[in-house]
Amino acid sequence: MPSSVPRTAAVSALVATALAAGLLAGSSSASAAEIRIHGIQGSGRISPLVGTPVADVPGIVTGVRTYGSRGFWFQDPNPDKDAATSEGIFVFTNAVPTVAVGDSVKVSGTVTEYIPGGAASGNQSLTQISSPKITVVSSGNKLPAPVTISAKSVPAAYAPKGTAATGNSINGLQLKPRSYALDHYESLEGMNVRVGTSRVVGATDPYSELWVTVKPSENANRRGGTVYGSYDDQNTGRIQIQQLAPVAEQPFPKADVGDVLSGSTEGPLDFNQFGGYTLTARTLGEVTGDGAKPETTRAQRRDELAVATYNVENLDPSDPQEKFDALAGAVVDNLSSPDILALEEIQDDNGATDDGTVSADATIARFTAAIVAAGGPAYEARTVDPENKTDGGEPGGNIRQVFLFNPERVSFTDRPGGDATTATDAVRQDGKAGLSLSPGRIDPANDAWKDSRKPLAGEFTFRGKPVLVIANHFGSKGGDESLVSHHQPPNRISEAQRHLQAKAVNTFVKDLLKIQRSAQVLVVGDINDFEFSATTKALTADGALYPAVKSLPAPERYSYVYQGNSQVLDQILTSPAVDDFDYDSVHINAEFADQNSDHDPQVLRFRP
Repeated sequence: MPSSVPRTAAVSALVATALAAGLLAGSSSASAAEIRIHGIQGSGRISPLVGTPVADVPGIVTGVRTYGSRGFWFQDPNPDKDAATSEGIFVFTNAVPTVAVGDSVKVSGTVTEYIPGGAASGNQSLTQISSPKITVVSSGNKLPAPVTISAKSVPAAYAPKGTAATGNSINGLQLKPRSYALDHYESLEGMNVRVGTSRVVGATDPYSELWVTVKPSENANRRGGTVYGSYDDQNTGRIQIQQLAPVAEQPFPKADVGDVLSGSTEGPLDFNQFGGYTLTARTLGEVTGDGAKPETTRAQRRDELAVATYNVENLDPSDPQEKFDALAGAVVDNLSSPDILALEEIQDDNGATDDGTVSADATIARFTAAIVAAGGPAYEARTVDPENKTDGGEPGGNIRQVFLFNPERVSFTDRPGGDATTATDAVRQDGKAGLSLSPGRIDPANDAWKDSRKPLAGEFTFRGKPVLVIANHFGSKGGDESLVSHHQPPNRISEAQRHLQAKAVNTFVKDLLKIQRSAQVLVVGDINDFEFSATTKALTADGALYPAVKSLPAPERYSYVYQGNSQVLDQILTSPAVDDFDYDSVHINAEFADQNSDHDPQVLRFRP
């Protein structure tokens, strides 16, 4: 039957004012004896009974979690007929629960709305019963049949749009589970659900979780992933998989993108801070198949200059030799020893130890030695040390960009004087565009680079032709709301800094092109934003640059996999004179459970 306790405007207003607490509280009241789970859940995102004591709510236990946020899920075996009202709910016990799957229970407690990550995260809330008193009526009962989440059941549209009056929040809207994917998942919150055989689109991570898609044809690429290509075209079939059994008791399976989670995976549908709607598996399918394999790019021809960018993820001398060797092997074997390699996230000589050290000489020496040991060239290096604790990243690590180059193939033009705070300028050198300082930093005093990495610029010569390379590591996406935020569209506050950074780099490139329109300039690195983003548009303004990743077919545009979305973060952009090139996003990390870094390197080959 329809929910017996409809959501009221008064409760909606109360919820809005309580969000700042992180745990929503209200003051509505109801006859506890009449309440069932679907009455608690209601037909919206926020319970109509938030803050209300309830008594003797009946149901069958469908899952027990003994770690993390400890508690259990239970579900009413006698559902109503309203598709918008969930029949399951989480009971937060704090201590290890004493109930078992299959127990018939009656639960008394207070209805609360918990926001994973707190109100500032923008996350939706999880309806739960807190401070519970539990009575076990019987044990060994049959569980309510799981609801199958499938390509047929999940709508194509992602979410309703919030209104300006509510700050784009969708919390006050009635659920339309047949119209929107987020509403569909919300209508199943806490219920026993299942997915059938599904393709893995996000590899097993260190936290024992993976992502699958129930829509195998949704923006699929040839390697098994799901490509994220537009803010307006969300991948609605993605869902995170965890397991209820502690990993110490039952190891979580290792899976790569393109593998298959075969059979039935079944358990309660949770909502958590890192991934949103999550199937917490009571029974887990088997990982099968032969997923993606690491790629190898072709070697550059004699008259081609190969330029690559690679985020090596906080590399410092405290890392095990195995990491240095694996990264070096990737440079030699998978990247075919590019002529110029721009590295991001090279840390100082003692890593995260916060003692004022800024030099990265030891880190660089150990890495270049590992490359030689792997059969690669004896690369030389150029960089500019940052000021202590001014460039963001891991505290004490002082990450920076570094140029490596093969002196047998390319030469570096040194113009001394570059340091952490002195800007290099676009100047005329022998009638051509050049740099006043090489290596040098671009506009380091600009507020765009506050607590962020300053661009590193360098002049190179290949077969007598000058090439200018700018290595970047733009500000991270930290602070942005997730795709499952209650704000739709989500707030992306980190973009503001990247837009300023992109404008600064674009201005510098245009200064070079004013001197020499035919200057061959490459802007490379971890841009931390998509090829369709406003950041990329700002970089390419006035035709100064072209994002080379757009030369690839749309399904092949990605360098990073996040929450089951294969997406672009790392880029190489070219000035107009570099108009005939071969581009490759070399997939060796992002799709795999075993990673040397979480980014895939990018390579561009051209004839200057």
